[in-house]
Amino acid sequence: MGDSTDTEKTAVKTYVPTYQKEEWQSHADRLDMSQSEFVRTMVQAGRRGFESGSTEPDSSAPDPGGNGLETQVLELLSADTYSWDELLEAVADDIESRLDETLEELQSANQIRYSGRHGGYTTVDGGGDGD
Repeated sequence: MGDSTDTEKTAVKTYVPTYQKEEWQSHADRLDMSQSEFVRTMVQAGRRGFESGSTEPDSSAPDPGGNGLETQVLELLSADTYSWDELLEAVADDIESRLDETLEELQSANQIRYSGRHGGYTTVDGGGDGD
């Protein structure tokens, strides 16, 4: 499969104007993505446009904003050949990573917590935990 499936994460830090960060967050929210996932997806989509020799990403595609799953599958298949099971495993791993990242973000924002008493995650305000 190659190194493209390495799931170890590392931080990348950048600085943008506040208005741009707010626009990115709004767009990420509309796509039901975390801001980290949104930035990562947009960078990868932009890189594909530059790799083909053009100076701009292809905005004539039917979905220029990109479908996260479609983008991931195309990226995987551009690097190697995968069976159905291998693709499913790669995509499932991404879903697990996204869920883990989202849970961490929600806990950091004090919106959810892990409740051992109730055997899982619950909102901080008590909604859904039966209290």
